[in-house]
Amino acid sequence: MTDSQAPTATTGASLGTNPVAPAPAGVRTAADVVTPEVIAQLTRGVVGSGRTANHTPFTGEKLADLPESTPEDVATAFQRARAAQPAWAATPVPTRAAVLLRFHDLVLERQAEVLDLIQLETGKARLHAHEEVQAVAVAARHYGRKASTYLKPKRHTGVIPTLTKVTELRQPRGVIGQIAPWNYPFELSVGDALPAFVSGNAVVMKPDTETALTALWARDLLIEAGLPAEVFQVVLGEGPVVGPEVVKHADYVSFTGSTGTGRQVAQGAAARLVGVSLELGGKNAMLVLKDADVEKAAAGAVRACFSSAGQLCISIERLYVHESVADDFVQRFAARTQAMRLGNSLAYGADMGSLVGERQLETVTRHVAEAVEKGATLVAGGVARPDIGPLFYEPTILDGVQAPMAVCSEETFGPVVSIYRFSDEDEVIELANATPYGLNSSVWTKDGKRGHQVAARLRTGTVNINEGYAPAYGSVQSPMGGMKDSGLGRRHGSEGILKYTEAQTVAQQRLIPLAPSFGMDDEKHAAFMSVSLKAMKAFRLR
Repeated sequence: MTDSQAPTATTGASLGTNPVAPAPAGVRTAADVVTPEVIAQLTRGVVGSGRTANHTPFTGEKLADLPESTPEDVATAFQRARAAQPAWAATPVPTRAAVLLRFHDLVLERQAEVLDLIQLETGKARLHAHEEVQAVAVAARHYGRKASTYLKPKRHTGVIPTLTKVTELRQPRGVIGQIAPWNYPFELSVGDALPAFVSGNAVVMKPDTETALTALWARDLLIEAGLPAEVFQVVLGEGPVVGPEVVKHADYVSFTGSTGTGRQVAQGAAARLVGVSLELGGKNAMLVLKDADVEKAAAGAVRACFSSAGQLCISIERLYVHESVADDFVQRFAARTQAMRLGNSLAYGADMGSLVGERQLETVTRHVAEAVEKGATLVAGGVARPDIGPLFYEPTILDGVQAPMAVCSEETFGPVVSIYRFSDEDEVIELANATPYGLNSSVWTKDGKRGHQVAARLRTGTVNINEGYAPAYGSVQSPMGGMKDSGLGRRHGSEGILKYTEAQTVAQQRLIPLAPSFGMDDEKHAAFMSVSLKAMKAFRLR
């Protein structure tokens, strides 16, 4: 598309180019899925003396009336969880792990139920909702199989080998306070809670109210799989009201959300000297090197930039393309982007769904309009689609983006990506790193060795070679998290479970004390210990 053919940013539907995915005959509706019986089942046990509601982005209509928690309700939830936690912690690890494995099977057997809820609450396409099912199943299987290994007592060499017997134990922290976001309401709620449960903790979770049904469905299924109900408490309400109360009572805090709110959570946890893990924002870069397979890179960019309408912390928002392949890449990428099917039905077939709320639509619209006003070119999209639903916006590609355009440095968290051309590899690595964020990045090249060399120079917690985000995130034996302003701590792997535990060292001294003995005075004991230390170094003891 040339500059003269490029569309202009608009909020009308008349200039829309993306086709609409047809709804299959007999497809379920919100009324079919969110029935009074379902609401009653899922909200059982929620501590809430007030009332609130959530809505579907597809139409803006109310989905369900829900209990709303007061600060006193949050305190009650923690009391219940704290009372139930010791018995759960005393349950053998293999028994706790078996709950996760049963949950794994139930999720896959009944996935249609949660796919409907995820779509209704987030507006995302069904295939993108299924990414959450995959991620939760993988985490349940991994921690169900590996928890005993991660948590088992570990022997260490003592200060005097054979005479000092040292064992490292892993004790649960107690009650974990979890604050989960709206964008991945299944994976970022129960997916993060699974390692906390299997390590012997109770959890008090505050999901976003607008996506609470998905989290409550997960709780209901975990209880069916054998988790004691009181061990998993859910509180609902406005973030500024309920969130600080969760931090106030928790023994450890797990938070996923914006960097600004993450700083507040960290400050609240630090004031109480409790630990915290934070996965925060990102302005993630994708680098298409001059030897990349352009067709595969263009297809991968669609996945990397527009999954869940770009409302993904690890989504790509900055796309750096080597100048020798840039024109070819942009043409292919634009064609694929403009062919994406938008849809709002509870069925497979749509390539992208809706934004989740008015705030996201406002940010996307503002970023695109300002960029175009200041000289950027719309290669694709830039159009709201109220003909499909109130919060639909076409997948958008911008070219010619420069500072100080807001889209250049601020996280958009929507279906918008900016193209930047480069000629020098060292320069593009510097540009990719020139952001306060450091969550995810992507490198495309036919040379795997070169890809690894570039990856090692990128300051992000995960780097994907020849894919956007899924390989690193889905490889749950490896840690996932952010550098710089993108967070603290990691999910997945050993770090993803051990963070929910306290390390305890138990040392047993045998035969002789660590003090003068056998008639030695202080001076002879000191000399004996000095000789012993030199000997241990000579024998390469660690």
